[in-house]
Amino acid sequence: MAGKKAWGGRFSTGTNKQVESFTASIDFDRRLAPHDIAGSIAHARMLGKCGILTKAEAEKIVGGLEEIREEITRGEFHFDPALEDIHMHVERRLTDKIGEVGGKLHTARSRNDQVALDLRLYLREAIQAIREGIRILQKVFAAKAEVHLNTVMPGYTHVQRAQPILLAHHLMAYFEMLQRDRERFADCLRRVNVLPLGAGALAGTTLPIDPAYVAKLLDFPAVAANSEDAVSDRDFAVEFLSCCAILAMHISRFAEEVVLWASAEFGFIELPDAFATGSSIMPQKKNPDVAELARGKTGRVYGDLVSLLTVLKGLPLSYNRDLQEDKEPVFDAADTIRRMLDVLPPMLQAINFRAERMRAAAAEGFLNATDIADYLVTKGIPFREAHEIVGRIVRHCLQTGERLEALSLARLRE
Repeated sequence: MAGKKAWGGRFSTGTNKQVESFTASIDFDRRLAPHDIAGSIAHARMLGKCGILTKAEAEKIVGGLEEIREEITRGEFHFDPALEDIHMHVERRLTDKIGEVGGKLHTARSRNDQVALDLRLYLREAIQAIREGIRILQKVFAAKAEVHLNTVMPGYTHVQRAQPILLAHHLMAYFEMLQRDRERFADCLRRVNVLPLGAGALAGTTLPIDPAYVAKLLDFPAVAANSEDAVSDRDFAVEFLSCCAILAMHISRFAEEVVLWASAEFGFIELPDAFATGSSIMPQKKNPDVAELARGKTGRVYGDLVSLLTVLKGLPLSYNRDLQEDKEPVFDAADTIRRMLDVLPPMLQAINFRAERMRAAAAEGFLNATDIADYLVTKGIPFREAHEIVGRIVRHCLQTGERLEALSLARLRE
C-alpha cells in the first residue's frame, strides 16, 4: 500500500525513482499543510451536507483531519517523497488512521482545484501579514517625521542638491509610497479571495456539490465562475508577486538612501551599532549591511516575479504540471518581504539623523536660487527671464565665492 499511487490503476509498472524525486514537491509544498487540511475539512463537511457522504462518514473524516493537523503541528508527521505532494500525504495518512472511508474525501475533487485553493488560502494569510508589516513601517516613518518637523535638508534631483526641504517631508514621501503598497495588496486580495474548489480537474463534477457552502465555511466572498480558469490560471499569484516587487522597490530606494547618507561623504545619519557590521580586515569600518541586503533582496523578489511569468507564458488551458513551479517563487517572495518588514522598522527607529549636518548641506549649492527666481516672477518678470537672471547671479557667485543670501540688493541689481 505504501508504494501505491493514487493514480496508479492505469499503470502496470512502478515509477522510476529518479522520476519520483524529480516530480516530488513535498519539500516545499509541505508548508501548505494547514491550508490543505482546512480546505479538506470544509470539503468533507460540504459532502456530508449534500448527502454525498453520510454525516457519520463526514464527521469521521473531519476528526481524522484534525488529528493530522495536530500531528503536523507537533512535528510528528512523516513526509515521504514517494507520496509526491502535501495532498497525497494528508490523504494517505487519513486512510491509515480511519480506514477506507478516508478515500471518500477526494470525491468531487481534483488535486487541480485543491492546490489552487491551498495557494489562495496561503496568499490570503500572507497578504494580511504583509499589510500589517507595512502599517508598522509607516508608523515609524510618521513618528520620525514628527520629530523632524523643523529639520532642514537639501532635496535632490539627479543626486545633485536642488532645493531646501524638510526631513519630515522627505520621510513622508516613503509613507505615501507604502500607503499605495498597502492599497495594492488589499486590491490583490479581492482577486485572491475567490474559491476555486468545485472546478475539479477542469470540467467540474456531475455530483450535486455546493461550492457556495464551502465558500461560506472558508470565508470566501466569491466562487470561481469558470472551472478551466479556476484550475489553470495563476494571475492572482503573479499579481501578488507584482505587489511584492513594487513594495521591494520602494524599500530598496529607502535602503539606498540609508547607504548613501551613512557614508562619510554625506554624513546625514549615524547608523546604530546594532544595525551595522564591521570588516574582517579594516578595523575602522562600520558597514550598512542591513540596508545593502534589503537593496539586494529586491532583485531576488524581481526574479520571483519573472520566474512565474515565464512559467505561465506558454501554457495551454487548462492544468499543466508546470504549475507546480508556482509555489517556490511565491513562498520565497513572501518570506523575503516579511523578513525585510521585520528588520526595517527597528532600524529606522534607531537611526540618528544629524540635523546640523543636513542644515549645513542645505546652505551650500545655491539651493535658494529657485526661490529668488519665483520672487522675481512676483515682481512681473517672466519666469524664463527670471531663470536667466538668477543663473547669471549664480555664475557670478561661483566666480567670486560669495553666497546668494549674502548679496545685498544693490549687488543683485548690478
